[in-house]
Amino acid sequence: MAKAAWTLHSLFNCDVLASGRIRAEIGRDLLGLPKSQANRASVGAQLESFVDQRLHFGRQLRKLELWPDLDAIARELAQRVETLKREAPDRPVFLSPFHYVSQYANIVLVERVGQLLGLESMAVVSGVLQNQYGDDHALIPGIKVLYTYGDEHRNNLGVRVARSLKRDGVAVLFADVPPFTMHRYPMQTAGVTMFGKHARIHNGIFRLGETFKAHMLPFYLRFGQGKFSLRSFPPLDLSVATAPQMLADYIETALLENYEQWLPAGHPAMYAFAPTH
Repeated sequence: MAKAAWTLHSLFNCDVLASGRIRAEIGRDLLGLPKSQANRASVGAQLESFVDQRLHFGRQLRKLELWPDLDAIARELAQRVETLKREAPDRPVFLSPFHYVSQYANIVLVERVGQLLGLESMAVVSGVLQNQYGDDHALIPGIKVLYTYGDEHRNNLGVRVARSLKRDGVAVLFADVPPFTMHRYPMQTAGVTMFGKHARIHNGIFRLGETFKAHMLPFYLRFGQGKFSLRSFPPLDLSVATAPQMLADYIETALLENYEQWLPAGHPAMYAFAPTH
């Protein structure tokens, strides 16, 4: 359906055509992906829209609907968080979805993780527009979104995340956010190596992680054959000096494995923004 929608819209909308082609070209020319994989990235935006709408309107019709495969993934992630908390009770955990398939699917998933952990609500740092199809809070009551775009209190974002992390012991932050999405200068990034070149990744999670000696549990969703599946990575100790490079390696692996479903695909900045100070 996504491929058909992109093909049809491309006939009448040059922006849709150009966006799809750019997504594919970056995957092929910059990341060195096989042509067939890179070409599948051209329909990623349409796939995201379809999944978002299916989940959102499905919940409007049937309150708190959750697909069985997403529920199974949530249970696995909750077990991993509980294991980390048992091993280090005083150290909080950042649950870190990467930006794949659908932002809405990720939010629905982490809400279910919070329920399984017995949390009344869980803080999520998000820069995605809210209420695109209706009242998000009414359909996802267990999520407290700490919004970043256009938020008049954005200067206090770090404080609010710290409070939530200290209160609940778990918070959600999308740690694979590329530097181009940041809004303040100078850019607060960490220097790493990706794809054999100097690169930059967001530094926010490391500032907070070092302060609280937090762990991070990175993962991303896949979608195929009508079902979601999980790709998880080993947890990171955010207080160690090698944490930024380890996260960069995970981000690189995810891009190589599933670039076609990466939500920010196609932006020319990627992680090569400001490679030197």
